[in-house]
Amino acid sequence: MIEYKLFIDNEWRESQSGKTISVEDPATREDFASVQRGNEADVAAAVAAAKEASEDWGALSPRERAGYLRSLADVLEAHSDEMCGIITSEIGMPRAHVFDWHVAAAISGARMYADIAEAYEYTAEQDNYMVIKEPFGVVAGITPWNYPLTQATTKLFAAMAAGNTVVLKPSRQAPVSCLKLAECVLEAGFPKGVFNVVTGVGGEVGNALAAHPNVDALSFTGSTDAGIKVGQLALTTVKKITLELGGKSPLILLPGGDARAAVAAICSDVFMNTGQTCCSFTRFLVPRDRCGEVEALIKEEAANYITGDPGDEATVVGPLVSEAAYRKVKGYIEAGLSEGARLVCGKVPEELTDETKGYFVEPAVFMDVTNDMTIARDEIFGPVISVIAYDTVDEAVRIANDTKYGLAGCVFGNDRTQAMDVLCRIKAGYLLLNGEIPDDSAPFGGYKMSGIGREGGVHGFEEFLQIKSISLD
Repeated sequence: MIEYKLFIDNEWRESQSGKTISVEDPATREDFASVQRGNEADVAAAVAAAKEASEDWGALSPRERAGYLRSLADVLEAHSDEMCGIITSEIGMPRAHVFDWHVAAAISGARMYADIAEAYEYTAEQDNYMVIKEPFGVVAGITPWNYPLTQATTKLFAAMAAGNTVVLKPSRQAPVSCLKLAECVLEAGFPKGVFNVVTGVGGEVGNALAAHPNVDALSFTGSTDAGIKVGQLALTTVKKITLELGGKSPLILLPGGDARAAVAAICSDVFMNTGQTCCSFTRFLVPRDRCGEVEALIKEEAANYITGDPGDEATVVGPLVSEAAYRKVKGYIEAGLSEGARLVCGKVPEELTDETKGYFVEPAVFMDVTNDMTIARDEIFGPVISVIAYDTVDEAVRIANDTKYGLAGCVFGNDRTQAMDVLCRIKAGYLLLNGEIPDDSAPFGGYKMSGIGREGGVHGFEEFLQIKSISLD
C-alpha cells in the first residue's frame, strides 16, 4: 500500500482533518494507495505558502525558471517507469501504452514551456504606450482523473514558467501520480512554495481553492456541470478562470474520403484510454451510401482492441476508472438499444457482483444512430462510438454542430479544399484534418459549453499572464 501526505511548502504534511482517502485499482477493485483528505485549513496553508513564494519566483528571470523546468523534465524522465506503473494502477491504462499516452507529454511539456518562457516577449512598446505581461501570482489547478499527470502538467508547467506559483488539487480517484510529481519537483530543486499539492474531495478542497481570495487565477478541467459550479465560486472573488470541459465531438467522413483510415483513427481515438477522453470523436458521421462499408471496416478494426488485464502485453483497452463510471456506461449502452440503435460491436456489460474483477467494458459501436438519441447527445466517457448517416455535406455540418458542446472535430476527405471548408464550418476549438497527429504546441480548448480559454503552447502560456498598459509622455 502506497501512502502519501500533502505536499505544502516543500514539506510532506498530514491533513489537519486527520482523515485519509483510499485509492482503488480499477482493474482489481482493490485499494493500492492511501492519501490525505485535505480540508479548508490545508488549502489555506498551501495558498499561504504559494503566496509567500510568488514574489521571489516571479522575480526570477525567464531563463532561471526555464532551468528549473528543464531539470524537472530530466527527473521525470528518470522516474518515468515508476510513474507509468502508478498511472496503470490509478486508472487501468495498459502498461504497454501508458508512457506514450500519459507520461511522454509531461516530459516534453516541461521542456516546451521552458523554451517558451525564454523566447517570449513580455514587454512591447507602441508610439505612446507600453504593454507589459506579468504573472498573476498564485494559480490553482483542479484536475480530473482521466489523464491524471498531463492534465496537471499542461496547466501548471505553463503557469510556473510564466512566473506563477501553484496549488494543485488532483482528482481523489487518481491523485498518486501528482504526488509522485511533487517528489520530482523536490528532487529537481524547486524553491519552497512554488508547487503545492492538496489531495481531497472536490466539494471540500476544490471549492475552498476556487473561493480563496489569495488565489489569483483558477484553471479547471472536468465536466461541464462541475466547471460551471467551480466558475461561479471563483467569481465570488473575481479571479481569472480557465475551464476545459466536456465534449461530444464529430468525425466526418466526406464522400470519397478514406473510410479505412477514418475507421482506424476513430477506433484509436475512442477506444484508447477506455474512451475516457473529453475530446474523443464519439460521433462518426458517414455518407448514407457508405454505411455498409464502414460497418464492415469497424467490426474488423474493433476486434484488434483487446480488453483485459492492463499488465498483459496483448491488452489494449483497460477498465473504466470506477464502479460509478461502469454503471454510467452500462446505462448508456442499454439506452442506445432501447432507443433503436443497432449494436454491432461489444455488448451490454454484466451486472457487477462481489466476484467481478475490474470495471471492464468492451468497445461498443452503434449503427443506425440519429442525432436526437441519448447516446448521440450525452458525453458517455466510455469506449462507445455512434455512427450517424447523412445525405449531404451541409447536413453533416449541421449534425456536427447540433450539440451544446464545441470541443473538437475531425474531417476525412480526399478533396483538401472541401475538407478545409467543412473544418472551418464546425463550431469547435480543436480540429484535425485526416486524423493528423496534433502538435502539443497547438492551442487546445472549446467553443460553447466546452470551456473558456486555451491550453497548450504559447496560447496556454499566455493564459497565466495578465496585461498591464503604461501610457507614456
